Amino acid sequence: MQIGIAGVGGIGSNVACILVRSGLPFLKIIDFDLVDEGNLNGQFYFVDQVGRQKVMALSENLRRISGQVEILAMHERLHDGNINQLFADCDLIVEGFDRQEEKKMLLESLGTSKKIVSACGIAGAELKHITVRRLGNCHIVGDFQTDCADAPLFAHKVMVIAAQMSALVLEQWRNVR
Repeated sequence: MQIGIAGVGGIGSNVACILVRSGLPFLKIIDFDLVDEGNLNGQFYFVDQVGRQKVMALSENLRRISGQVEILAMHERLHDGNINQLFADCDLIVEGFDRQEEKKMLLESLGTSKKIVSACGIAGAELKHITVRRLGNCHIVGDFQTDCADAPLFAHKVMVIAAQMSALVLEQWRNVR
C-alpha cells in the first residue's frame, strides 16, 4: 500500500514522523512551502532548516529515524490540475492542508478514487471534542469547530490529531500487508 501526504506542515510532518516510527517503508510527500521560524512550534522541523524546502528537510528528518524508509519528496504546489497525476500511485492520501479551499479541492479532485485521512478543527487548545467521522472513503479527525483562521495552533492538539490520523493510516496499511 502506497501512502501519500498532501502538505507537510503541522499535520503532515507529524503524521509522517509517526508513520516512519511505526515502520512504514515508503512515503510520498508533496508540498511547495519552505520551513519558516513560525513552523518550529508544532512541525517536525529544526531551526537550522529554516529557509529550506519543507519536503527536503522532512525527508532528511525521517531518514534520521529510519535509514530504510523510502521517501519520494516533491516540491510542488498541489492544485486540481495535478493532484490526480501526482498521487496516481498512492492508495491512501493524508490531507495536511491549512486552508479549507485546499481541503475541498483535494476531496473533490480525488473523489472516491482514493482513501483519504483528513483533519478538520485542529486549532485551539481544547482536546475533549476531538472525534473521528467517516464520510465514504474519507476519515476526518478533529473537533470540527476550531479553524486555524480563528484560533491559534497549539502543538499538543496538532500532535493528538496527527496521532489519531496516523492510527487510521496504520490500520489500513496493516490490513493490506
